[in-house]
Amino acid sequence: MSLDPSFDRQTFERVRGLIYQRAGIALGDSKQAMVQGRLAKRLRALSLDSLPCYLDQLDQDPDSAEWQHFTNALTTNLTAFFREPHHFEHLAQQLRAAQGQDVFRIWCSASSTGEEPWSIAMVADEVAAQGPRRFEIIASDIDTQVLNTAAHGIYPLERIEGLSKARRQRYFLKGTGPNVGRCRIRPQLLRRVQFQQVNLLAPQWPVPAALDVVFCRNVMIYFDKLTQRDLVRRFAAHIKPGGYLYVGHSESQFQCDDLFEMVGRTSYRRLPA
Repeated sequence: MSLDPSFDRQTFERVRGLIYQRAGIALGDSKQAMVQGRLAKRLRALSLDSLPCYLDQLDQDPDSAEWQHFTNALTTNLTAFFREPHHFEHLAQQLRAAQGQDVFRIWCSASSTGEEPWSIAMVADEVAAQGPRRFEIIASDIDTQVLNTAAHGIYPLERIEGLSKARRQRYFLKGTGPNVGRCRIRPQLLRRVQFQQVNLLAPQWPVPAALDVVFCRNVMIYFDKLTQRDLVRRFAAHIKPGGYLYVGHSESQFQCDDLFEMVGRTSYRRLPA
């Protein structure tokens, strides 16, 4: 794809600076064509002729609703049900170990289109009789569009082909009529997850402290090392001693040995304060 003449290196650097400031995302040099393609859709929607003009409008109004469209356009959402299954096996163990506990709190901090928090909810439901008295699942993302998809819990049937027949029957309704080819999370599970928008770079997170488990998988790879370390320390402040942080398969190289110990593949236990 050839680049628009108005989308030169200076403009790309400007986009990189804005998305880093807004969401902490560090765009690599190879992302220039991707950025042009995604932002071109916003230019067409707004009937604008050039990207610099679009960026000028953003700069002129820090509170503009367009900032959310800008952020949504530049975030990447790749997920699947029970992706990296070892984390869900470990979670099931921790839920059983918490049998009798009053409440077990889980935060899925980058829920994308919802496959991850729904996988968490399935595991919690499956071990409910041997687990805590109650569990709370908070699912968040910076992208409002994927949050909307997640909260509705409607997916193409092919997205659940990898699940066992038992899970498909227990947790999904198969669409009929105009919904043929789609499925939906069953109502009893839909009620178990609370969705809300959270920017991980915001100074305050609207989530409770004393969390038992935090999922932050395949997100920190988009942040620089300094931001990664800061996030891990902030997660530590929200996780109770002995609680767990699960990260993505490429995100295990952060220097926070004073806060967490590795207990499994990309699984970390919060050390005593």
